[in-house]
Amino acid sequence: MYYIGRDIKFSNPREASKDGLIGVGGDLSVERLLLAYRKGIFPWFEKEQPILWWSPDPRFVLFPEKLKVSKSMKQVLRNSDFEVTVNKDFNKVIKECSQANRNGQSGTWITHDMIEAYIQFHKLGYAKSVEVWLNSELVGGLYGVDLGNGIFCGESMFTKVSNASKVGFITFFKNSDYKLIDCQVYTNHLASLGAEDISRNEFLKQL
Repeated sequence: MYYIGRDIKFSNPREASKDGLIGVGGDLSVERLLLAYRKGIFPWFEKEQPILWWSPDPRFVLFPEKLKVSKSMKQVLRNSDFEVTVNKDFNKVIKECSQANRNGQSGTWITHDMIEAYIQFHKLGYAKSVEVWLNSELVGGLYGVDLGNGIFCGESMFTKVSNASKVGFITFFKNSDYKLIDCQVYTNHLASLGAEDISRNEFLKQL
């Protein structure tokens, strides 16, 4: 781990600390975010903290061909009135993600600066949103980073109605040609959909 100054650079991700921390400081400029994601690094910090950059080992990922869809979820996909769109309202999705209540978390890591940075990232074509609508109301969604290398780096999702985020996730990735979805760190929700741990070295090879 090292302190990041004004130069747009990172150390080798394999030099991260045991918990995956690779650097502290820097900014959330488009240039720095691009370099980070291309090196398998992502920012994750809370409001009162400096910017923290991570490259965890193991890395939690989902190979689309291993996506698990339960029988009950298949029925929801067939019979629900959800409508799924892509990049229809990125700003709304990321703001809803920042306000979502999450088990074990008292606040959000999606700060105002993060929101502004990823909105800019989206305007330049590097970030995507998936929206889930019910009766013309946004009830779920997710966003992440697509660098055009066949890997989608998922950042966050939210749901206001049961199964909404799962419908968006499954529909989007079943209709895409990604070879890998980077889920970053373990969650029960994504594990139930087929995500698994791989080593950092294997993830960097995929990049």
